[in-house]
Amino acid sequence: MRAKVETRARARALQALYAWDMRPGQQLERVAAQIWDDLHVPAPERTRAAVLVRAVISEGAEIDRALREVTVNWRLERIGAIERSVLRLGSAELGLDDTPPRVVIQEGVKLAERYGSAQSARFVNGVLDALARQMGKL
Repeated sequence: MRAKVETRARARALQALYAWDMRPGQQLERVAAQIWDDLHVPAPERTRAAVLVRAVISEGAEIDRALREVTVNWRLERIGAIERSVLRLGSAELGLDDTPPRVVIQEGVKLAERYGSAQSARFVNGVLDALARQMGKL
């Protein structure tokens, strides 16, 4: 059961990150609360999603810097919003050290495939794998 809640929580965090990306200048925490209220997100999912969103908030500049380093041929601003959001989410979760890195990568790939495309999934897989290696997690 735990994995299911965590998987759904990642999707909820992704929804918040994507909505925030589409609303420049708004606070991520406020956007997340609005999205989750509108969708009536259950407490267990919301709790875990909030941990992930707070990690993106507190480490946002470092996350984006690290992603820029591993996406050498892509400017972060030119990456699609779904992919950028999945990468920020995966990077934040890798930094939390409470989920095995391979699981973080696999879950990121699933999210990219579900909300993006097969091409998105391959891109996310490559970037998160490179990031995890750079962080010394793999």
